[in-house]
Amino acid sequence: MTEPRPTAGRPRDNDVDRRVADAAVGLFGENGWASFSIEAVARRAGVGKASVYLRWSSKEELLAQALNLRLSTVTDVDTGTVRDDLVALVRQLLEQYAGDHGTAALRLSLEARTIPRLAERYQELAEAQILAARAVVRRGIRRGELPEDTSVTFLLDALCGGAMNHALAMPPERRAELAPTAGEYAERFVDFVLASVLVGRTGQR
Repeated sequence: MTEPRPTAGRPRDNDVDRRVADAAVGLFGENGWASFSIEAVARRAGVGKASVYLRWSSKEELLAQALNLRLSTVTDVDTGTVRDDLVALVRQLLEQYAGDHGTAALRLSLEARTIPRLAERYQELAEAQILAARAVVRRGIRRGELPEDTSVTFLLDALCGGAMNHALAMPPERRAELAPTAGEYAERFVDFVLASVLVGRTGQR
C-alpha cells in the first residue's frame, strides 16, 4: 500500500490523516463517487483543503488510500471443520458489509470498475475473498465433510451473495443491529445452506 506523501517541514499529524481517511470513506459510502470531492472531505474532517492536497494529489489517490486503510481483507480461517470455517467466512463478510465502513464496501462493489485507481483495490478484495472461500470448501471436500461433487461456485454464491444481500436488505435505521448479531446469523445461515447441500446429495443416491 502506498502511504500518503511525506511533506517537508513540520511532522505529519496522524490525527489529521485519520480524520481525513474516515471522512473520505464515510462520504463515499453515503453519496458515492459522483458527489465525492476533496473539498467535501476537508469540510467533513474539519481540516483545511490545503492540508488534504499536501498529502494527496487527487481525489482518486485520497479515496484509494483511505479505503486501503479502512476496509479489511477477507482471509481463510482453518478452524478444523468446514462448518466453522464457513461461519468464520460469512462472519467476516457480514462485518465488512455491516461494520463502520460497510456502506463504503457495498459502494465499492458497485462502482469500483468505473473509478480510476479503485478498480485495482476492488480486485484485490474480491480475489482475496474468492481464494479464501474456495480454500474452505475444497478443504471440506478433502476432509470428507462435503460430497466430492459439491459445486464450489454454487455453494459460495449462496453464502457470499447471501451475506451481501442480508446487509443490503437491512433498513438503515436497523443497520447498527447487524454487527452484534453477525456471529449468530452466520451460524444459522451456514447450517441452513449446508443442510441443503447434504440433503440434495442424499436425494441423488
